[in-house]
Amino acid sequence: MIRHKQLTFSLLYISLFVYMSACTKKDIPESILVFTANGDINKKLEAFRQQVGTTLNSSTGVTGGRREINWDAVPSDLINNPLPGDFFNPTETDAPMSRKRGLFYSAVGGEFIASNNGFASVNSESANQFTAFSGANAFANISSSLWDAEFRVAGSADLATVKGFGLVFSDVDKENNAFIEFFNEQKSLGRFYAPAKNSASNFSFVGVYFKDELITKVRIGHEATILNNKDISNGGTSDLVAFDDFIYSEPVKK
Repeated sequence: MIRHKQLTFSLLYISLFVYMSACTKKDIPESILVFTANGDINKKLEAFRQQVGTTLNSSTGVTGGRREINWDAVPSDLINNPLPGDFFNPTETDAPMSRKRGLFYSAVGGEFIASNNGFASVNSESANQFTAFSGANAFANISSSLWDAEFRVAGSADLATVKGFGLVFSDVDKENNAFIEFFNEQKSLGRFYAPAKNSASNFSFVGVYFKDELITKVRIGHEATILNNKDISNGGTSDLVAFDDFIYSEPVKK
């Protein structure tokens, strides 16, 4: 009987995950607000900003509002070089306040880079593929196609949660390829795919806000890495993807 109950629960969980991964707008519960766009993404992006927090925070010790990262705060000596996972959340008291934004990213292997040349420094054929949405710098894990971002109370090591997270994608060529998966601890809250770019711009946007859940981690995935691959729109076989603006509600201590 116990084994039967465990099997039933496992099948139920798998069914729910598949449902959330492939759901259409009509399927999504009212407790989950999804913002997606391609081409001119500004309207949806601004609507998502208003949902997660009308105030853009620039100091620590706050609980409302939102945070944003667009990678243009990366100093010139670190551009096109590996970035530490805590670059946008140093905990040292003398660290710049402008970098204390409560985001920590990681991957099993791979190097995170902010680039001002379309990642041409690591792949000469990618220079014309990836553009920055705001400012001059784009961001990617150049050698891992699956990586995580977690949240901290801004300027501290305290684990934190957010209610919403959004991301600007650069050069998504395929539907159902690049995605954000949301987690509350080990529970998946769903996987949401970025729409493919269109002729209006190189950008796509995905933002998701959960009314009834807390987000402890997001996982970003895509088909292949910028390092040692050629993009499909440049004669290759893989859809390579880069990123720009991260937008999320103020991280609050667990």
